[in-house]
Order: sequence, then structure tokens, then C-alpha cells
Amino acid sequence: MANANTQIDPMHGEEIGHGNSKAAWAAIAVMMIGFIVGCIAFAGHNPTVVYIGIGIVFLGLIVGWIMKKAGYGVNGAKSGSAH
Repeated sequence: MANANTQIDPMHGEEIGHGNSKAAWAAIAVMMIGFIVGCIAFAGHNPTVVYIGIGIVFLGLIVGWIMKKAGYGVNGAKSGSAH
């Protein structure tokens, strides 16, 4: 049974994770840069740079996946929270 500070997913009986890992932070940072580039380009009516921003967002997904596979994901070997 979990303590009062831990949320439990009633459907699966496991702790709800928040994705707080180096892989998640890196993925979100890259995706945020892509989003900002895309938004500024959209406001400036520059469709080529909008598509570049979309590409950067997808690059962020790839960065997160690679870092997760390298052990920097939640409970990964290099995440600092592994036992």
C-alpha cells in the first residue's frame, strides 16, 4: 500500500510517473525550441521555417527516445534513480 503522498493509478495499481528524467527534459527542451521557431515563423508568414520548426519538434521526440534507450529515462541505469 502506498503512503499518503503517493498517487496510485486505480486501473493498474502502480505509481503514476511524471516523466521526470533527463531524457524527458531534453526531449521537451528541443521540442519547445521547435515550437517557438515554428510560432515565430508562422507569425512572420514564413512557411519554410514553420516546417523547419515542425521538424525540430519531431527531432525532440527522437532525442528523448534515444536518451531513454541510452539509460537516461525514468528508472534508467544512468538516470540517478536506479537501484
